[in-house]
Amino acid sequence: MNRILIAEDNPHIIDFLKAGLKAHGFTVLVVEKGERVAEFAHSSDFDLLILDLGLPGKDGLAILRELRGQGELLPIIVLTARDGVDDTVMALEGGANDYITKPFRFEELLARIRVQLRDRSGNQQLTSETLLRVGDLSLDLLTRQARVGDRVVELSAREFVLAEVLLRHPMQVMSKEQLLNRVWGYDYDPGSNIIEVYIRHLRKKLGRDYIETVRGMGYRLQSRNSP
Repeated sequence: MNRILIAEDNPHIIDFLKAGLKAHGFTVLVVEKGERVAEFAHSSDFDLLILDLGLPGKDGLAILRELRGQGELLPIIVLTARDGVDDTVMALEGGANDYITKPFRFEELLARIRVQLRDRSGNQQLTSETLLRVGDLSLDLLTRQARVGDRVVELSAREFVLAEVLLRHPMQVMSKEQLLNRVWGYDYDPGSNIIEVYIRHLRKKLGRDYIETVRGMGYRLQSRNSP
């Protein structure tokens, strides 16, 4: 199980990141003050750092330069509201592996995290961590391929992430709010009908019997085996 260190001080974003990453099998630790980031980052317990540039106590760019100057090789993804070209260039030249601006979509962050972890591990695939299977439904998280039995199913990026959330919680009722938060991001519109639209898409592609509507509560993935 990969461990992610998050350097962030916004409570809303912290809760969003923790919920999303834990739902995808990561262990998470949050550091809210800049001066403590290096202390945790140097620990061998972490596989990746998500770093906000606007931390209290010590600026994220200073933290980045400090870590790289001390020879720290931990993959670092900068996640910040600073969207200027100069900030991006300084962060990347300072040693960041990737740079994402807020507001962001969780599926994009998740994909970039997996790229960094895959590159760090020498592209060695660990089946137990990269292949989700419930009945005859399966998702390969590295190739982004979905299958129903032997049939390959083409899913859009958003459909894939929605299916992934459901497969990680088989037979568990997932509320509309939970799905919106984990798939569409912390700035989602709770009044949107986007969940209903994408559930219809998945049912059409995977088969209607896999996703059950639990009236007044949400949706539940059920196991179905090919005949």
